[in-house]
Amino acid sequence: MSGRFSEEAMTAAMRQVATDLGVPSDDAELLRLTNNAVFALPHSGIVIRIARTYRLRDRVTKVVQLARWSAEIDAPTIRLATDVEQPVEVGDLVASIWTYVPPRSPAPAVKDLGLVLRKFHALGVPPFPLPVWDPVRDARRRLDDADGLGSHDRDFLVEWCDRVEPQIYALNQRAERMLIHGDAHVGNLLREPSGRTVMCDFDATCVGPWQVDLAAVAAGEARFGGTGAHRALANAYGIDVTSDPSWPIFREARELKMIVAAVPLLATSATVAAEFVIRLRSVQNDDHDARWTPFADLSKPTRRARFVC
Repeated sequence: MSGRFSEEAMTAAMRQVATDLGVPSDDAELLRLTNNAVFALPHSGIVIRIARTYRLRDRVTKVVQLARWSAEIDAPTIRLATDVEQPVEVGDLVASIWTYVPPRSPAPAVKDLGLVLRKFHALGVPPFPLPVWDPVRDARRRLDDADGLGSHDRDFLVEWCDRVEPQIYALNQRAERMLIHGDAHVGNLLREPSGRTVMCDFDATCVGPWQVDLAAVAAGEARFGGTGAHRALANAYGIDVTSDPSWPIFREARELKMIVAAVPLLATSATVAAEFVIRLRSVQNDDHDARWTPFADLSKPTRRARFVC
């Protein structure tokens, strides 16, 4: 499919950013094409990350601010590229530029995720405003940016948001607010040359109940299949989120995120659109046996990696 957020459009934007930075792009590798288009330029030692929506441009500014603060306190997070004024605008799009971390063995595992999350949650809240965890607000914004969403499916998603919104609000009111990553899974871990494991992809980072960061693996295992990941995370972190009284709310919020994440891309990817239908119908039919496929696996680049922000 073609369109304003197509692979072709994102590639053109990446090349423009590279030209503006004065670096070659002939070695560029597409690493991820989901909510962001992520390109590695290994020879230049950078990663260019372009948001594939106009509605969430403010997230890039937030991510840059978080990355600068994280570097100051030596948090276990990926670093921005140096000597680049950020965020970077390219036409109507906005991008961020990161240091390139080549893949190395052993790849980060779920145990690493649990250990890093404990460190991340212990950082405290940054000395600047961050949004409060609000998956419903994020979902509504994505629905506003949908080109290929049918009216029936839109109505269902809006009604879902209406139903779960007061539950999220009540949970936020009674929970201790902490710094949370917001999209904590192994694919958002990198291993630095020193061997240290760090986190990346801070689009969803906010303040809220820390259990949010444990819910992603548990909900993902239930929907994507596989066994052992959730148990390994619980052992490494020291807490099993599925035993929390509010687990049903965390699970539903995560599933809403996993479905609505595809909405801005429906008009640009036939495979994402097909997977979106599978996910949505399984929720509509209360089918917990249906297995989903990660969006990032639907059109893997030749050297798709787990080392990008």
